[in-house]
Amino acid sequence: MTHDHAQATLSAGRRHLRPLTIAFGLVVVFMVVEVVAGLMTGSLALLSDAGHMVADGVGLGMALAAIVAADRAGNGDHRTFGLYRLEILAALANAVLLFAVAGYVLYEAVRRLQDPSEVMSGPMLVVAVLGLVVNLIVWRLLRRGAAESINVEGAFLEVAADLIGSIGVIAAALIIRFTGWPYADPLFAAAIGLFILPRAWRLGRRAVRILVQAAPEGLDLDELRKRLAAIDGVVDVHDLHVWTLTSDMNVASVHLMTRDGVDHHTVLDFAKDLLDDQFGIEHATLQVEPDTHQGCTEVTW
Repeated sequence: MTHDHAQATLSAGRRHLRPLTIAFGLVVVFMVVEVVAGLMTGSLALLSDAGHMVADGVGLGMALAAIVAADRAGNGDHRTFGLYRLEILAALANAVLLFAVAGYVLYEAVRRLQDPSEVMSGPMLVVAVLGLVVNLIVWRLLRRGAAESINVEGAFLEVAADLIGSIGVIAAALIIRFTGWPYADPLFAAAIGLFILPRAWRLGRRAVRILVQAAPEGLDLDELRKRLAAIDGVVDVHDLHVWTLTSDMNVASVHLMTRDGVDHHTVLDFAKDLLDDQFGIEHATLQVEPDTHQGCTEVTW
């Protein structure tokens, strides 16, 4: 990646550090409150929301760790791409944790539907309202950073879903308080668990795509190859690879074969500008070679 791009990414990370730290503190403190309240009131809905906040807290913590690690990564050691991939590993771990939380909540909800437990609706309602307020504050803190980082985006989406979860817990508490219907708590808990699953899948899928170095979603490799081949003097394009290093940082490598006598500097400049301006790829490793060169296209993998 270019030095300017790397510096811009680090600067963006530093901008997110303070709101992430505040959000992390709020989530961890209230997560403990919800766990204690869920156990005291017997509310699975509160415990499911607390489990969701555990995932929020882990996601925020790993996002903070990724920013700090990337900021401290040395340029001269064996990590030639720095520590940017820590963000993606954190996002994948967060997705796995969300799956685990959802699985536990759904299992427990089925058990309680068969044998409903008594729930203290008053304290449950108070804690749920406070949880809604905390989620609104954290959502506002993360809103800007979500547009610049996959990990912050993951935490932002979890908090946004927690808003809905808090509303669900409030509804369950009100139903129990005014009707005494015992199934409201496990049903709303199951709904929160089901709501978590597709979001966990999307976050995990995006992280895995990046880790296996698949081409960025939405990028047309055939079109990219065609545009490169259309550069004046280029007769063949091979060994084209495009992947994502971390959030909004796409990388490419490609071999461009040219007619003998073509100015390689001109081809290189055109190709770099094309990748940057039309495909958003700022960092590219380009090998320009004459068509008289032998053996380069015989790579077996």
